[in-house]
Amino acid sequence: MILFLLSFFLLYGGIHLFFYVRLKAAFQLTPWIQAAVVLCLLVLLISPILVRLSERQGYEGAACFLSYLGYSWMGVVFLFFVASLCLDFYRLAVLLNSRIGGMDLHHLYPSALILFLAPLLIAVTVNIYGYFEAINIRTEHLIIKSAKIPKNIEKLRIVQISDVHVGMIVREGRLERMMAAVKKAAPDILVSTGDLVDGQIDNIHGSLPLLKGIQAKYGKYAVTGNHEFYAGLDQALDFTRMAGFTVLRGEGINIAGMINIAGVDDPAGKRTGRYRGIQESKIVADLPKHTYTLLLKHQPIIDPEALGAFDLQLSGHTHKGQIFPFSMVTGLVFPLQSGSFNLPGGSRLYVSRGAGTWGPPVRFLSPPEITILDLIPE
Repeated sequence: MILFLLSFFLLYGGIHLFFYVRLKAAFQLTPWIQAAVVLCLLVLLISPILVRLSERQGYEGAACFLSYLGYSWMGVVFLFFVASLCLDFYRLAVLLNSRIGGMDLHHLYPSALILFLAPLLIAVTVNIYGYFEAINIRTEHLIIKSAKIPKNIEKLRIVQISDVHVGMIVREGRLERMMAAVKKAAPDILVSTGDLVDGQIDNIHGSLPLLKGIQAKYGKYAVTGNHEFYAGLDQALDFTRMAGFTVLRGEGINIAGMINIAGVDDPAGKRTGRYRGIQESKIVADLPKHTYTLLLKHQPIIDPEALGAFDLQLSGHTHKGQIFPFSMVTGLVFPLQSGSFNLPGGSRLYVSRGAGTWGPPVRFLSPPEITILDLIPE
């Protein structure tokens, strides 16, 4: 965790330095204005730390304000950096054409002012659009036929929520939109595939009635994600259980003879010493045979030994990058990062884009989703 934070702030600090250099090149700044800009950038840089400190001291209003300010800025400055790199490639292309082709293309070379303002305009525009995309919940609907579903059942409806990230930013307002979509779906079973809570969970119990208000005929089940461990496992588990979920940690259950549901801990728990590292193949092997088996696992990683032993794995975690072009990065780490995939042995994987946001309260080309899965006898 410390290594991750150190790497993150080195990268984040470097991007802030890049922003400052571009700003200084674009405008003639007096020493006093430069000092003010540096101070503001430093505050924005450490705002995630200030959020946590404010919350621990009970200053919830300040924590919420700093969350929106700091994480919105995070989205802007990252996209500014990406857009600037694209402009730099354009500059390089113009320069190479000028030198190799012997043509005078200086009129196509962007000024320092353009190099600053154009990426900034793109970043701000994308973030404004992304804010509204992040609150526009979509419903993805899959129909799965299986001979393992009892013939006397017309359909078994499972609704999946993932990566809700209840915390400083995803509070009652955003959560209400998500739960309205879940309630409309009328689930027989509701599952949460991790990261129900975010890193800051000291004052989120006002969200509990919205989660508790969702009724599911055959119950509500959840697994841990990495953020349950980051937030404090005991607090996170208490919140999840108070919301009405049965938490599956390296265990499985059979529900009314219709379906098996197994769940495993997220590997992030290994660093905390709280991880229940029971093999998926062993968990599934102990469940009734010839019954449709659902595996809940936060990260879309496939255990080769469990292939064929489960019918459907439900995962999340990736957010599909949350903000394009970061989906290209998450795609390198998790090749199966969004959607439905057929696996060897007759197994299947579905990866949700998630319903909430982590960090910047925006999404771009990765809309939030609630997933409806109708299991129908074949």
